Amino acid sequence: MEYDEIKGQRMEELKKRQLEEERQEETEAKIALIIRTLLTDEARNRLNNVKIVNQQLYLKTVQSILYLQNAGQLQGKVGEQELKMLLEKLRNKKEIKITRK
Repeated sequence: MEYDEIKGQRMEELKKRQLEEERQEETEAKIALIIRTLLTDEARNRLNNVKIVNQQLYLKTVQSILYLQNAGQLQGKVGEQELKMLLEKLRNKKEIKITRK
């Protein structure tokens, strides 16, 4: 009886993981589609490079682009230079660390 319970729990955990992975893939696909419409090819390539190197900066950048688009502050597609400026602004927003002597 214990074996069946453990097996059932493992199956439930596996199903939960699969659902979570599917949701994450769907979200990534939606983001990719939106980014494809908002960025030029060069900017999209740069953003993909950022994604490989720094996932957190990538997510902040995508959030900022979506916010700007929803606020109506984007005119046309975002170019590589505009993306560079946005990345620089987001990169400079690091936390200030205080060290004690």
